[in-house]
Amino acid sequence: MARTHVLILGAAGRDFHNFNVYYRHRPHYRVVAFTATQIPAIANRRYPPELSGPHYPEGIPIEPEERLEELVRTHQVDEVVFAYSDVSHEHVMHLASRALAAGAGFRILGPRETMLRSDRPVLSVCAVRTGAGKSPTSRYLAALLRELGQRVVVVRHPMPYGDLREQVVQRFASLEDLERASLTLEEREEYEPHLRQGQVVFSGVDYEQVLAAAEQEADVIQWEGGNNDLPFFVPDLHVVVCDPLRPGNELRYHPGEANLRMADVVVINKVSTARREHVEAVRRSVAAINPRARIVEADSVLAVDRPDLLRGRRALVVEDGPTTTHGGMGYGAGYIAARAYEAEIVDPQPAAVGSLREVFAAYPHLQHVLPALGYTSQQLLELEETINRAEADVVVFGTPVDLVRILRRLNKPAVRVTYEIEERTPQLREILEEWLVRVGRLSRTEAAR
Repeated sequence: MARTHVLILGAAGRDFHNFNVYYRHRPHYRVVAFTATQIPAIANRRYPPELSGPHYPEGIPIEPEERLEELVRTHQVDEVVFAYSDVSHEHVMHLASRALAAGAGFRILGPRETMLRSDRPVLSVCAVRTGAGKSPTSRYLAALLRELGQRVVVVRHPMPYGDLREQVVQRFASLEDLERASLTLEEREEYEPHLRQGQVVFSGVDYEQVLAAAEQEADVIQWEGGNNDLPFFVPDLHVVVCDPLRPGNELRYHPGEANLRMADVVVINKVSTARREHVEAVRRSVAAINPRARIVEADSVLAVDRPDLLRGRRALVVEDGPTTTHGGMGYGAGYIAARAYEAEIVDPQPAAVGSLREVFAAYPHLQHVLPALGYTSQQLLELEETINRAEADVVVFGTPVDLVRILRRLNKPAVRVTYEIEERTPQLREILEEWLVRVGRLSRTEAAR
């Protein structure tokens, strides 16, 4: 039987999921390699045979995306499959052009081919861009579901950047669980705020197994997307967050536009920070491509734990890594808080060491903030050294994770900035009640109380 040779372009997440649910058990396909981008240190390893199955007894190599053309020629690839997120439509088509020029076809797997169906109701929380406010929206919705008497389990989009064999199914219920798992900063940023609210979080590599485990504990499964990716599970209610600080991005990035077109509910976040005409521009986008979606306006409300340390001081601002790197934002909550308290923002670039110098070279839009990158223990040390070298009076952490607990040799005081969602006109509880009635988790009498 002739086999179709496949190369999957990924970033250690969607790519593995697509392989697991679509290619792993289809012998007429031969996945010759994954490629890796966006995340440091995830290339030049293997998808292990314990996960790749009997058709791949030696596992599958993971190569840098830069080798795309060479891999197509060497392995006589028939199809190049795009499988990562938060890139412009133009970026996707440039990759398609590279694949076509090398002689291969180009493909994106669709929801029917990749979404798993749960026997529990599924609420999905996704976004049109990284940094739109998906995570605080997810926490807010999980809290509402608990108030409505539901046992909710959050299942997070994968971030398996370590030993894949140890990350098949991950369950986190406490901060101690995070310590035992030796996670990257990006993983901790997503899990830690949920755990502080008493919320159990699942993640992993094989989402058929992850879903089966989560269903044992849940009345409702809440999918929390990564970047602007589509859900891995079939949603019964699909909530999508938009960012009016980047108006127009909702129509220019993959697969964020698809998320917006699929949405049942659209949360336009940051409405007090954004210009009103930009909020209205996002509203027009939603009305044009998905007029059936219900629109909720919300704010990301900031809390500063030690504002007395900021006013008039020199401040080094450290922000969420993915939001400020491939998410494309030049600042975040920490910068906004520091400016609100009239701090002098210190340029982090002269103090940068090691891989962080390369980050500033790769993302020239970063002028005022230091991304909180810690994908390896070495990079964590570089982050700490960069902070200590900066000529600042105080460091402002605008990340969801408590970096003071992780970076324990800081030579300057730290201010934490956190943020939560606040609705302008509360609607989400009512929307959830209506949905829970529809899926049989609440009676109309209970919803009316």
